[in-house]
Amino acid sequence: MSADVEEDHRDSASSIVESSYSSPFEREKSIHHIQYDSESLSSRITPPPDFFDPNYDTDITWLEDDSPYPEVRSAVANYDDPSMPVNTLRAWLLGIIWAMIIPGVNEFYYFRYPSIMVGGIVAQLVSFPIGRAWARWVPNVKILGVSLNPGIFTIKEHVLITIMAGVGAQAAYATEIIAVQRVWYKQNFNFAYQWMLVMSTQLIGFSVGGLARRLLVAPASMIWPNTLVVCALFNTLHSQSYAGMGTRSGLSRERFFAYAFISAALWYIVPGYLFSALRCLFVQVCWLAPNNLKVNALFGYHSGMGFSLLSFDWNQIAFIGSPLATPWWAEANVIAGFLIFYWFLAPIIYFTNTWNSQYMPISALGPYDNHGRPYNLSRILNDDATFNKEAYKAYSPLFLSATFAISYGLAFASITATIVHAALYFRKPIAVHLHRSLGEQPDIHAQLMAKYPQVPEWWYACILAVTFVFACLCIKLYPTQMTIWALIVALLIALVYIVPVGMIQAVTNRQVGLNVITELIVGYMLPGRPVAMMMFKTWGYITMSQAMIFTSDFKLGHYMKIPPRPMFWCQIVATIVAGTVQLGVENWMFSNIPQICSMAQKDIAGFTCPNTQVFATASVVFGVIGPTLQFSQNQLYYRSLMFTGIGLIPPASAVNYIPWAIIGFLFQYVIRRRHFPFWAKYNYVLSAALDAGTAISTILVYFILQYPKNGQIGRNTIQQWWGNTVYKNTADWRAAPLRMVAEGDHFGYVLLASQSRVLCTNHECFSPDNW
Repeated sequence: MSADVEEDHRDSASSIVESSYSSPFEREKSIHHIQYDSESLSSRITPPPDFFDPNYDTDITWLEDDSPYPEVRSAVANYDDPSMPVNTLRAWLLGIIWAMIIPGVNEFYYFRYPSIMVGGIVAQLVSFPIGRAWARWVPNVKILGVSLNPGIFTIKEHVLITIMAGVGAQAAYATEIIAVQRVWYKQNFNFAYQWMLVMSTQLIGFSVGGLARRLLVAPASMIWPNTLVVCALFNTLHSQSYAGMGTRSGLSRERFFAYAFISAALWYIVPGYLFSALRCLFVQVCWLAPNNLKVNALFGYHSGMGFSLLSFDWNQIAFIGSPLATPWWAEANVIAGFLIFYWFLAPIIYFTNTWNSQYMPISALGPYDNHGRPYNLSRILNDDATFNKEAYKAYSPLFLSATFAISYGLAFASITATIVHAALYFRKPIAVHLHRSLGEQPDIHAQLMAKYPQVPEWWYACILAVTFVFACLCIKLYPTQMTIWALIVALLIALVYIVPVGMIQAVTNRQVGLNVITELIVGYMLPGRPVAMMMFKTWGYITMSQAMIFTSDFKLGHYMKIPPRPMFWCQIVATIVAGTVQLGVENWMFSNIPQICSMAQKDIAGFTCPNTQVFATASVVFGVIGPTLQFSQNQLYYRSLMFTGIGLIPPASAVNYIPWAIIGFLFQYVIRRRHFPFWAKYNYVLSAALDAGTAISTILVYFILQYPKNGQIGRNTIQQWWGNTVYKNTADWRAAPLRMVAEGDHFGYVLLASQSRVLCTNHECFSPDNW
């Protein structure tokens, strides 16, 4: 017998009580009205924290069992039904299928330009009608004692499926190591090495993140703003009602989401295909002066600074994260750093020709040689992929664009700032939460989750032990030039930063990356070993990054009241499945696609591997040449270590930051302050609708209009009209530098293999003792 599909459409919600329905599946949520006397209400007020918390609602006046944070109240229900099915065969089957499809598709297109990224939000949307259809039409029979159709498709099953789909959706970072080894260093180790490398880098972070969940998940102050958008979408799809939505009349959340979703999907076709020049306004200056190098350096968004205020493309606006999910005070800090370092400092560096930057575009991802051409890595490598110093001296120093050099400096300094910030502002909350159990947290969601059995610490320890062994086997059995003591150092770096970085991300929606600092450290520890550098960087950076994914998903489960143990296993299993699928896809591609990761692919199928080129560039800067010849005292980029601030540029530019900040100010400051009921009801739903509509439309446009016939559809019609070509006929699109190097000449300085002295052309000399 098929289950009846029902949803709860009632308008009010209250607190923690047990369901009195005869069947636990009669409703998706048990929502009761309870009458409290004033004395009991007063005792239920969440006390304010005894440490500084910029997100805390100091003006709260109601006496309700709910979060003291308005963001959380507006997106998360303050009740639970522990009897609701979650760990079902239906959830696991759909989740594993998504854990194979999405990572496989993303891995395939990761090496292509233009690329696409299928996110977990696609699985979240598509799984809903599939689950409802399953509940209605699949027979209610048992297989080996497990029910094939446990009843209605519950919101908790939906959450579990979405987490499994998203936890390994992005291409595993370690697959970049394998690709660079194949293409740049001519190393092709067997599948066992590849699998152990991917599993160790992906799962070690989960074990470390689990050990830190007491500080990053349980406290109410650890909001994790991005999860609120996902929560709002879940509750909208399943028609959940709760007190934090407010009492504003007007469109229901469901109808509002539908309108916004359809509008976003339809609109993306305009900037995404029909009129791509609309992706950035104020670039028209470049159209009017296409060959003016200074104008294009400032206003261009391809290789320039992108001096722009507006964009009509949500992909561009939300490139650095949804502006509707990040608190305004955090957005204000980010945009202040952007204005200081990129709209003020970067042009000064470029137009004064600091670091010979005028011989390169002002913003470029790759390194250059002293002839103004992309750096030729093969000229400075030995046959075993180690650094050839004499060949380096005979060829050229390595030069970086102005924004690239600044981004390295910002990354160096932000790591120090993270520790200082944690010491100043996080000491007290860390001390408080370390000694506080889940049930003792003054938060309704923590108290509800305290009813479920928690994940034992030894489960995390076992994952850590197994994956550590995998890492050691990769090091000892294969000629990677990595050492076990360096592996331990990388893991210690991640362990030190997990709590400070996690706390910052949990309240600001911004993550401080460890990629550059790990590159710098290993460059001094293991100079001239690019493969070892990539492995060290991955174990140091991705361990922390995966821990953030783990804790963010656990916070999502915390908000949606998913039992912790099924959450743990669904993440582990999905990660193993996703990593294995991605390796299979990558190996197939490198075996069957000719000239993959070469520019010859540009006119064939587009598999030029742009992201892998960036990864290889870092291996050159820090692994082959090393920081000793780049960032040490008396070196060209030594002064870049003095910067501090943000570091997502390049590839981001003003076209990403400025519209992001404007929309953030409008919604997170103006509307939130002046029209709070509207903001509480619709803000996170709008963010989810814009993300989902744009994501679905991006995929449809790509597979219907761009992928077939290798992008030849409309080649002589829509692709050639003025709105799709005007911005390409500029110096910005050609990445033209301000100064050109004469044929046979060079800029900057040259290295003399027979002398220790360095010749200079800009009244500056460098004399490193080890040359």
